[in-house]
Amino acid sequence: MDAIEALTERVSIAQLTGPDITASQKEILFKAALRAPDHAFMRPSRYITLEGDARARLSEIFYSQQAGREVLSPEKAKKVKTMLLRAPLVIVAVTHLEEHPKVPRDEQILSTGAGVQNMLNAAFAMGLGAIWRTGAMVDCHAVRKALGLGKYDVITAFLYVGHPNKSPKPLPDMPLSDYVTEWTGETS
Repeated sequence: MDAIEALTERVSIAQLTGPDITASQKEILFKAALRAPDHAFMRPSRYITLEGDARARLSEIFYSQQAGREVLSPEKAKKVKTMLLRAPLVIVAVTHLEEHPKVPRDEQILSTGAGVQNMLNAAFAMGLGAIWRTGAMVDCHAVRKALGLGKYDVITAFLYVGHPNKSPKPLPDMPLSDYVTEWTGETS
């Protein structure tokens, strides 16, 4: 698949399955991530991979934290317990924030976000499926502690990567005129 096709036709795919993602596929994903814009070469992005039993162990933490916040129906409890098992690879994208006179916090987070988008595009180009998720667990102290994150680390994404389990949804019709305007410099 060429780059323009990957960029203009990529869709998120939530229904994912095995087999596992190969070492060479992961290498491509991370090489793509590290090509994201990075003002002042701060290198704010870190990536933690969850595969195999590690997904189940973090899922248990997800469950214990969610169950501590609300009463879960049996269906919701099952969903939370299996959330991280929906793909053979889950990548936790983390932004390590640092004070910088020219690079604000938001720009550092956007750099990691651009890296996640690069991984989404690379996965699609390789015939894999992927979806970017966040949710309440990005701010959960127990999850952050389990992942070894520090005070200046922000979870930017849980990126689920696997093989599509069904055909992706058709591309939505998005007329460019709904999203793009030209500013001429004239005021009304």
